[in-house]
Amino acid sequence: MTVRRFENLDAIRGFAMVWMTFFHFCFDLNNARVIQQDFYRDPLWTWQRTCILSLFLLCAGAGQAIAQRQGQSWRQFGRRWLQIAGAAGLVSLGSWFMFPSSYIYFGVLHGMAVMLLLVRLMAPLGVWCAGAGGLVIATHLIAGRALSTGASSLFGLDFDARGLNWLGLITRLPITEDYVPLFPWLGVMLLGFAGMQLLLNRSPNLSPKTPCTRAHRALARLGRYSLSYYLLHQPVMLGLLWLAGFGF
Repeated sequence: MTVRRFENLDAIRGFAMVWMTFFHFCFDLNNARVIQQDFYRDPLWTWQRTCILSLFLLCAGAGQAIAQRQGQSWRQFGRRWLQIAGAAGLVSLGSWFMFPSSYIYFGVLHGMAVMLLLVRLMAPLGVWCAGAGGLVIATHLIAGRALSTGASSLFGLDFDARGLNWLGLITRLPITEDYVPLFPWLGVMLLGFAGMQLLLNRSPNLSPKTPCTRAHRALARLGRYSLSYYLLHQPVMLGLLWLAGFGF
């Protein structure tokens, strides 16, 4: 398979990476007690996290649509999937050392590994994945209200327990530094997949190369290395803060 990068998509991903870096740098400053912010409840920060995560998942879904259109095999998909799953394991290990009582066990990479597999399996639905995505998001909203009334007890299930809370059908947030469950976030990835499928169907000769500014090209270049960047940016920032004399 000859991979053709879509620069606009890479640029959007690159923009999300820059925004994520700013967010995490502020988070690190907060942990170092340089600033005092509530990253877990203040809408200024919770909404930023939602927007950043949505951009990443929309791009991941769109990327899957492009890969499908370009004939990506299961073997090629599996190679990339193993990289993401392995990176998720590294995140869990690293976060356990830093936050042993709230380490990351189902964060963005864990969620993406599961979601990418599900999107791959649902790819034959094509643009109808938009409906499936909407259903996933609606289920999250409806189930949240139903479960808050104790409906889960009818089935003898505790969706807040760690064995099931990765689904996202919870009544309270788990204690963890990052949490990206299937509901509603699978819906966001499916919307990204369906949106790109629709665009490719309407413009089958859509060019992956587009005229762009220098900033656009820089973001697109950054967006091509999202996984490596994601794994390295926090250790680098933490190291720089440590060298600057800010302890944790």
